[in-house]
Amino acid sequence: MRMKIRILLLLSAASLLYGCATVQPWEKEGLSDPIMIIDENPINAGIKEHFLDYREGAEGATGAESGGCGGG
Repeated sequence: MRMKIRILLLLSAASLLYGCATVQPWEKEGLSDPIMIIDENPINAGIKEHFLDYREGAEGATGAESGGCGGG
């Protein structure tokens, strides 16, 4: 029973690590292709973000990473 669990854990770990890859700078061109954009219409996405900023009363709270102290 323990052997099956070890094999299952090993296969799970191997399958997770197999999906990791290093992307070289010259390979990033294909990833920045407009077809890879999640939003179908970036103008509508900007309008929606502006509306949410206005509604919530907090602008710039989307997509920015910081420590939470406001030092951005």
